[in-house]
Amino acid sequence: MKIFLSAIVCMILAGTSCAQKKNSTQPEKFAVTKTDAEWKKQLTAEQFQVARKAGTENPYSGKYWDNHQKGIYKCVCCGQELFTSDTKFESGTGWPSFWQPINQKNVLEKNDGSFGMERTEVVCSRCGAHLGHVFNDGPKPTGLRYCMNSASLDFVKK
Repeated sequence: MKIFLSAIVCMILAGTSCAQKKNSTQPEKFAVTKTDAEWKKQLTAEQFQVARKAGTENPYSGKYWDNHQKGIYKCVCCGQELFTSDTKFESGTGWPSFWQPINQKNVLEKNDGSFGMERTEVVCSRCGAHLGHVFNDGPKPTGLRYCMNSASLDFVKK
């Protein structure tokens, strides 16, 4: 029921995303840095808006929300491995959801107080790309739901 309610709230807030408050910090420097012009050459307009400008794709619109193939999800900007299909689950939200990253060091979590809400944003630790948000209403064993944007991910089939 919690996941369903989170999905409804996300749909109502179209163009925003949902998350919980969690204390952490984002480093000022990333191993991979580029100018906006360089990112725009590499990414589609949607990928740039979501990954570099912290946008959110509409629910059920991304290419990976209903992907059931085995493989690895990587950062669309720098190629860092982020999630595996083994931790992907059906959240009912319309976005690809995972109960844990491949390695916790590959993602950073930071407070996101935008739109008057306290949420936890998830970014790539190598390049700072906005991936989505994390919630504490996911399945066992972690109880977490990493609600990611397809536009921020590349999928490599096993």
